[in-house]
Amino acid sequence: MAVTIRNVEFINNPARFSDVYRFRVTFECIAPLEDDLEWRLIFVSCPGDEALDQELDDCLVGPVPQGINSFEFEGSAPDPSRIPEEDVLGVAALILTGSYRDQEFVRVGYYQNTEYDNPEMNETPPPKIMFNRLVRDISTKPRVTRFHIKWDVTPPQAAQQALGAATSAPVPSADDISNEDDVEMKDRS
Repeated sequence: MAVTIRNVEFINNPARFSDVYRFRVTFECIAPLEDDLEWRLIFVSCPGDEALDQELDDCLVGPVPQGINSFEFEGSAPDPSRIPEEDVLGVAALILTGSYRDQEFVRVGYYQNTEYDNPEMNETPPPKIMFNRLVRDISTKPRVTRFHIKWDVTPPQAAQQALGAATSAPVPSADDISNEDDVEMKDRS
């Protein structure tokens, strides 16, 4: 794999439901890439209905040099009018995907819990959802799915050098990102 996510750090978590998502992605690249990487942020309110998924933003990152790289990403809040009322409160999913030349190579899924900003409203929710009173909290334990794709990189010697550097780097590797969580996420492939 030519690109490995090292860390995803949410800058504003927890936050109001209507706030933008702000986070920093750190990844390692074993050789320079000819094209940009595409990153997308997707909100999944109802796992059984892909038509309700909302792409909150996407961005291109490049040129990508060999080594450890990072960028900050900002994605819009989900459109409340596109979320079924019964799926607003409780657990939803937030998915960050990475693609190269229209090939998805990684999917990082987070659980997001949405609730009211005070205990009384959580115990006895109002009859109509009050979006201005909702807060979200994103789990810090993602589910990571990696896909093998065709990369346009490099001689084995450069890959070996990069692997050696990855082993001694102080930043945790993508394998350190947990692949387990308390709630089962439906397969999105």
